[in-house]
Amino acid sequence: MGAFCNEELPLSQKLSFASAHDRRFSKHVLDNVHGTITLDPLSLRFIDTEQFQRLRDLKQLGLAYMVYPGAVHSRFEHSLGVYWLAGEAVTKLQTHQGSELGIDRFDLQTVKIAGLLHDIGHGPFSHLFERAFLPRVLNGAKWSHEEMSVRMVDYIVDEHNIEIDSQSLKRVKEMILASSEIALPKSMKEKHFLYDIVANGRNGIDVDKFDYIARDCRACGLGCNFQFERLMETMRVLGDEICYRSKDYLTIHKLFATRADLYRTVYTHAKVKAIELMFVDALLETNNCLGITSHVDDPAEYWKLDDTILKTIETSPKQELTEAKKIISRIRRRDLYQFCNEYAVPKDQLDHFKDVTPQDIVCSQKTSEVMLREEDVAVSNVRIDLTRGRHNPLESIKFFKQDYETEDSFSIQDDRISHLLPASYQDMIVRVYSKKAELVEAVSDAFENFQMRTYGTKAQVHSTPEKKKRRV
Repeated sequence: MGAFCNEELPLSQKLSFASAHDRRFSKHVLDNVHGTITLDPLSLRFIDTEQFQRLRDLKQLGLAYMVYPGAVHSRFEHSLGVYWLAGEAVTKLQTHQGSELGIDRFDLQTVKIAGLLHDIGHGPFSHLFERAFLPRVLNGAKWSHEEMSVRMVDYIVDEHNIEIDSQSLKRVKEMILASSEIALPKSMKEKHFLYDIVANGRNGIDVDKFDYIARDCRACGLGCNFQFERLMETMRVLGDEICYRSKDYLTIHKLFATRADLYRTVYTHAKVKAIELMFVDALLETNNCLGITSHVDDPAEYWKLDDTILKTIETSPKQELTEAKKIISRIRRRDLYQFCNEYAVPKDQLDHFKDVTPQDIVCSQKTSEVMLREEDVAVSNVRIDLTRGRHNPLESIKFFKQDYETEDSFSIQDDRISHLLPASYQDMIVRVYSKKAELVEAVSDAFENFQMRTYGTKAQVHSTPEKKKRRV
């Protein structure tokens, strides 16, 4: 492997990198996905803080473990995995193109630390907290775990007096934000390809996905026939962008297809969503009492929030938490919100789709022995795609010919792709639940009325046992 280019670095950075890569102060951990992971001294300074150790108490898949018992892995091991893969990716690029890319130890350390800390801002039960709970209580204010990760990084550095070069710290935070909608500074124009390794906002291929896809499939007992090692070994940088061999386009498609399968079978499993809907209701009942939202803008308080909040609610003697405790008790006893039916939004309606609400269902009730209320109904609007909405993700990826004799890169258009690949790249599924078992039939009827009124057709595949019995 060629030597890293660091002759142009300031003396302070050279000294910092010398200590950061001193093997005498490194540690090794055995990971069940990647094998032995080496942790350098700078990464250990971050890891050995209570803020990073908190990630042990954040399950990677939130409440999915209540349906998939093996899904108890945490964001701690995922973060170590992304750290390791980020370093491997930079090292492989340096091996093949080191002299022309000018990759130095500063770049390697920066990308690795970005991978380590990219999820430090996640809240309890991961995306549930950010996407389902906070939008209900922040009154339209925007909040993202990426932004909180950046704030947490600053807090950790200050709180624990971690010596890290200011320019490196700045780039770490930019890399964490690279896949978000937040406007990034012009400094990203230099070695832009480095910003695509951890969180790729250009085409969605990054080591974050490589790790969680492999890790989640393993934990849930699902097969994973996507081999990210093949892509990492053959990727090259052309025009300041990471490109892939044109012959590997099916391997890349398999990456996105495997991710979509995980969304369909695990992340948005009907019972997983039922449990999530219930826990969000419990959090809403406890927000004022526990002051949850008062913590989300203060890193010093935010890091104290983790998945143990469920047990805190469940065992609290406070009368104000009585209703929340009842909901959690229902989850424990498997008395879940009852799935009534689901409906796939027609492709020609996707561009104009608006999230369906409980009010939409209640207002569609025609005649029934009981009158539904909004609080009787729960709705889950599930979006599943290949990372680019309704577009083919392969169109945003640059490829090169196998022989790598040319510096030209190119995109592969739809008409050059195997006809066995899907013609549609996004599903929008509306699922409706009844919070009370005795109201399943009434909610199901109202949902069918809503479908007929909105789309002129209704779902037939997922009729509930109660409905089948009534129709016989």
